[in-house]
Amino acid sequence: MLSFQYTDNKLIAFKKGNLYLNLHKKTLYRPLQYDGLSFPSFIFGISITIMKRLLIAFAFIFLFVTAVAQVKTPRQLFKDLFEAVQISDIFPDNKTFVDATPKRDPELIMKDYEEQKNKPGFDLMHFVYDNFSIPGPPQTIFKTDIKEGIRKHIDTLWKVLYRRHDTISKYSSLLPVPNDFIIPGGRFRETYYWDSYFTMLGLQQSNRTQIIRDMIGNFAYLLDKYGFIPNGTRTYYLTRSQPPFFSMMLDLLAKDDGEHVIVKYQPELLKEYAFWMRGSEGLKPGQAYRNSVRMHDGELLNRYWDESDQPREESYKKDVNAAKLTKQKLGDFYRNIRAAAESGWDFSTRWMDTTGKLETIRTTFIIPVDLNCLLYHLELSIAKSYQLQGNGPQYRVYLAKALARKKAILKYSWSAKDGWFMDYNWKERRFSPHKTLAGTYPLEFKIASAAQAAEVAGRLKADFLKPGGLVTTFERSGQQWDSPNAWAPLQYMAIEGLNQYGESGLARQIAERWITINLKVFNDTGKLMEKYNVVDTDAKAGGGEYPLQDGFGWTNGVLLNLLNRYHTDQQ
Repeated sequence: MLSFQYTDNKLIAFKKGNLYLNLHKKTLYRPLQYDGLSFPSFIFGISITIMKRLLIAFAFIFLFVTAVAQVKTPRQLFKDLFEAVQISDIFPDNKTFVDATPKRDPELIMKDYEEQKNKPGFDLMHFVYDNFSIPGPPQTIFKTDIKEGIRKHIDTLWKVLYRRHDTISKYSSLLPVPNDFIIPGGRFRETYYWDSYFTMLGLQQSNRTQIIRDMIGNFAYLLDKYGFIPNGTRTYYLTRSQPPFFSMMLDLLAKDDGEHVIVKYQPELLKEYAFWMRGSEGLKPGQAYRNSVRMHDGELLNRYWDESDQPREESYKKDVNAAKLTKQKLGDFYRNIRAAAESGWDFSTRWMDTTGKLETIRTTFIIPVDLNCLLYHLELSIAKSYQLQGNGPQYRVYLAKALARKKAILKYSWSAKDGWFMDYNWKERRFSPHKTLAGTYPLEFKIASAAQAAEVAGRLKADFLKPGGLVTTFERSGQQWDSPNAWAPLQYMAIEGLNQYGESGLARQIAERWITINLKVFNDTGKLMEKYNVVDTDAKAGGGEYPLQDGFGWTNGVLLNLLNRYHTDQQ
């Protein structure tokens, strides 16, 4: 809450959280917290002129903070009722309740709950069904005729996964957006950030450019309203983002609409960048703040982070139970869990120690190679937007940022010993012990040298390539972002990266194996899946926190893109 202090009807101070600005004494108080270091509150004197400028700057910050704070999540709205439902087994999937729509004012629901919960015969399930509209199972009306082929199936799926923007109930956890959109499918009933880029790859192939424009418009709206693009368009996702593909989306749209879209969305590109770089300017070597890390030699790189240190609302029971096994402080454990959710790789041994156990998760220690490649692209996109405007000085500023990041990625992520681009543990100052398919991102963004790309291609063929495509990691942990599972976005990024360095033969081989397993499962089930088992192509993918989902936005998008690119009709 933002509070003001007045004397004789004159504003003399205001306070937001732990930040206190005294206009009368011309002092600003703020405790600074960095990873591994705590600084006591400090005071410094500033002039009235600077004070006025600070007031304006802080006003913008507070508007952003207040905009997010005013949106209440299901846990904030329903408190004890939320916990009772999520800990119970009323719904096997905790996402069901947080996606349910209250039938009336939440305050009235809570009033009745408090009055009834301790009475004899109270039935929690009946109370929930009486007061909430529960989301049903994924749409089952759509029945495919396999004989009509995969392209017809995907074309129909766009209609099945299409959602109108103006159908949100007043009390829903859905975040309103101005345009219609495509959802992934299954239990995922809302827009997801990085999913959408790979979905757009297929929408473009289907000549559905308008829905791409609409979805980019939604993301721009979210950046303008909240200062970042949430993980998904739900209130309970407003503490984190996802891999920053917004600039990649603009590149995609520019193929149809021209490069002016990069200039059009320059303000939102800058807001995206500001979100990921918050607090980076004041960092000293070896310090981190939110998503930014100042490496020990002074370079700036980024990590995944979440503003909350509480269990995820959509996986509340699983997080609470998992926390019973960890040796970490509960807040640190929950933050690491949430940070992994921001990565999209929830979960993988990638974020864990050598045991690969979830209780050892330490996402905030990791400098992910893929995240920093995406931010390199974002910096280049901002530079290009200024170049297109003829703004040379700002073009050079962001180009310099991109080149500095490229140099840092090569320094901290390339392992000559492994012949692979690795994540880097900035706390322990060493490479992560896990090789993952994220190591192909430096090829997609032309960061790797020709020799490095050749080594990566060799490792891909020798170690990662399986009968159905590229496996995500080598560990069989039971987590869904580990072996034997494979995912459409990672296949696409690897294929694209290989083509950047003339490794077209291997790129085609990967594409054809991926297409083959997609079509095999489609011909067996009439469905396209969220992920695939590429080691044993006769078995389903599995692991993770929920059953295998079908739909599926990014699978459809990548598959159609590859089918058209490689002119493959194995159906």
